[in-house]
Amino acid sequence: MKIKLLQIGKTTDEFIENGLIHYAKRLKHYAHFEIKTIPYLKNKGTISEQLQKNAEGIKLLNDINPKDFLILLDDKGKQLNSNEFALQIEKITLAGHSTLLFALGGAYGFSDAVYQRANLQISLSKLTFSHQLVRLVFAEQIYRAFTILNHEPYHHE
Repeated sequence: MKIKLLQIGKTTDEFIENGLIHYAKRLKHYAHFEIKTIPYLKNKGTISEQLQKNAEGIKLLNDINPKDFLILLDDKGKQLNSNEFALQIEKITLAGHSTLLFALGGAYGFSDAVYQRANLQISLSKLTFSHQLVRLVFAEQIYRAFTILNHEPYHHE
């Protein structure tokens, strides 16, 4: 299985970048894991929220293949616990999807076109996190899901 994390804007905090590298190395045992960063718009401070979402949406959609299973990390998405998330990954894999693509939107979320293309939306929490921190938390959750599926002692109930 190939897992790809699409994110808007580069990771600027060194500790988060180091954490992402750490979990990417751990995930190599289970799946091909890739992080793709879509640069921020150069003029984002001068355009409306809607135009920004639409422009970012076009860039996101350009990186998505028709056969990819797309999951949006979105505050309006379904909340899953770690076991449910692991089972969701297993279900997608068993359905024959070879690429599982997770997308983190920009500051204003996703465009309507991205929502329409998505196969699923999940929310990490009702709390609000910085886009930087979500990257690290989510990478850890992907790793945790694979340890759950492989019955390894990382996750405790």
